Amino acid sequence: MAIQPIRIFGDPVLRTRAAEVTTFDRELRQLVTDLEHTMLDADGAGLAAPQIGVSLRVFTYSVDGVVGHLVNPQLTLSQECQDGEEGCLSFPGLAFDTRRAMSVVARGVDQHGEPVVLQGSELLARAIQHETDHLDGVLFIDRLDREQRKLAMKAVREARWAGQPVPAVRISPHATFGTAR
Repeated sequence: MAIQPIRIFGDPVLRTRAAEVTTFDRELRQLVTDLEHTMLDADGAGLAAPQIGVSLRVFTYSVDGVVGHLVNPQLTLSQECQDGEEGCLSFPGLAFDTRRAMSVVARGVDQHGEPVVLQGSELLARAIQHETDHLDGVLFIDRLDREQRKLAMKAVREARWAGQPVPAVRISPHATFGTAR
């Protein structure tokens, strides 16, 4: 088990679109394992690879006792929306009401390259959308309305973790070497 440090808001890897996964090997399986263990250790509903410094399109989720992962997700969102409190492991201790689609169909592959279709509503839909946003370099605070975003940024500036040094990007065995170039 390898618990990895979680990148905090301000780290450039969180604002970078992650690269598609093209190599399904032992290193990818280890990345999925690291993501799952780190997410569960942090008691999160999801964790995307960029949050541990690996800029690849992979995320894990843990909702209602079901733990899983998705590689290279593509989402189809419902028209119906939900509003609810949303936090992020990259924003420790902060949560804000965020609007998301009520349900989602996510298509991608698993760590072995096999096709996966993941359907979810409410919390699972929120987690899938949140983690896919991470893969696109989008953070949940970007989804807030203007007033909520101002409050969120004020909370970030006042957070005990604000302004901490940004860790170096972990070297990945994949062609992107931990960055989405």
